[in-house]
Amino acid sequence: MVDKLTEKQVNKLNTKKGLLALLSKEPFNLERGLRYVNYQKKLKKLQVELIRLQTWAIDNNERIIIVFQGRDAAGKGGAIRRLTERINPRHMRIVALPKPTKDEQSQWYFQRYVEQFPKAGEIVFFDRSWYNRAVVEPVNGFCTQEEYQIFMNQVNDFEKMILESGIHLVKIYMSISKKEQAKRFEDIKRNPLKQWKMTKLDEKAQLLWDQYTEYKDAMFKKTNTKISPWKIIRANRKTEARVNVINHVLERIPYDKNLEV
Repeated sequence: MVDKLTEKQVNKLNTKKGLLALLSKEPFNLERGLRYVNYQKKLKKLQVELIRLQTWAIDNNERIIIVFQGRDAAGKGGAIRRLTERINPRHMRIVALPKPTKDEQSQWYFQRYVEQFPKAGEIVFFDRSWYNRAVVEPVNGFCTQEEYQIFMNQVNDFEKMILESGIHLVKIYMSISKKEQAKRFEDIKRNPLKQWKMTKLDEKAQLLWDQYTEYKDAMFKKTNTKISPWKIIRANRKTEARVNVINHVLERIPYDKNLEV
């Protein structure tokens, strides 16, 4: 807890963002308010770097894929929004595919994802990806064990082909505790502006927690390769997770950090 504020801390809170952070949630919490102001300051600097990264990608016809996986309510969507809210929307896409159609079910599993891959100068953010078959689908009975094994046998070669074609691939897994997931589900259920987020899969997520863990661990063991590693982001605290996500993306993509924007 903050016992006594310094002059610098008072000045931070005595701003539009500081007052908003302080008054937005009861009971009033000075420490939380200061933390949020510091987060907003960090976020602004990081978003400038994301603009620089995107400018480099456009100028050099680079193609970038950023994959987000994680448990339900882990904050994937929130992290993607902070990554994309300041960059040029004409040169990026967010892909969140619905369940496959009958035609797609008859195709090679990876095909509908390949159709969403970036063109020159574009960044594509996958809010869940082909890795649904590694965890979500087998846990919920949406694929057979044979289909699961075929996927696991093919995925590393698939990603090797992506990288060898010149596409930059970043894989991020948002990790939360079982207790935090339950807390977020309750918040979603109580909030009429968020209730649309709750799905039938979400409702079973707590009951199937251990099964998700088993398949998640198998996914990491098989697909956390040297050329295509996973980055696990601890996401119990949303603001900290978002900063860590952006920092990781900036570290993984070899953009020109000296570009003027």
